[in-house]
Amino acid sequence: MDLCLSVFWWAKFHKKKGGIKVHTLYDVETQIPAFFHITEASVHDSKVMIEIPYDPSSYYIFDRGYNNFKILYKIHQIEAYFVVRVKKNLGYKSIQWKRRLPKNVLSDANVLLTGFYPKQYYPKPLRLIKYWDEEQEREFTFITNAMHISALQVAELYKNHWQIELFFKWLKQHLKIKRFWGTTENAVRIQIYAAICAYCLVAIIQHDMQLDRSTYEVLQILSISLTNKTHLRDSLIKLNFKRTKNDSDQMGQVCLIFNSSQF
Repeated sequence: MDLCLSVFWWAKFHKKKGGIKVHTLYDVETQIPAFFHITEASVHDSKVMIEIPYDPSSYYIFDRGYNNFKILYKIHQIEAYFVVRVKKNLGYKSIQWKRRLPKNVLSDANVLLTGFYPKQYYPKPLRLIKYWDEEQEREFTFITNAMHISALQVAELYKNHWQIELFFKWLKQHLKIKRFWGTTENAVRIQIYAAICAYCLVAIIQHDMQLDRSTYEVLQILSISLTNKTHLRDSLIKLNFKRTKNDSDQMGQVCLIFNSSQF
């Protein structure tokens, strides 16, 4: 999130630009953030990987900023799985290839890292997959320790990464964190915490009541029913609500988590 450095003096990024990052672990199954950590924008994404709580048998999806092989190896050691989009300058050597590849999978090989530090931090073989995305008309390269699933499943896992971008877009549009009421670091943090807590509460209500409404609709109904004595379920089920073309029912900058029972 970009901030004016002259107003938010503590949010250092560049000489003339300020900002903060909300590093988030987003649970795709529940569609709520399982963990988030707020830092100045100058803090590199990979530095926060050590703060994330990892669970065995889960799948973690990372973007290119999270090529921290020391932490990735710790994920591997607890028998969890990761899919990471690799940087272009990654050094590796192929040790085994798969010959019969499904459509849009350009390459599927087991590799060893060759960089001075990466090969020390991650001494085990990794799986490197090159995939052609027809929708975006571009090539993606992933590394993963998930040797037991197909290359297409790896690509599908990474596609869910975009849900976290939609989650942040939803927060900014509907929970008013484009503008901040205070300028201190504490004020900004409190406003972000409040927004994410509000989203989680709405998502819990939507899930527990098994409502046939979008998260946005539930939020809007709750906002106009806070002083209403009508039972909450009656308000959420009976109240007519007109959607606009800008309303989004899609949810959910760091990584995603899956349960291994899906595979």
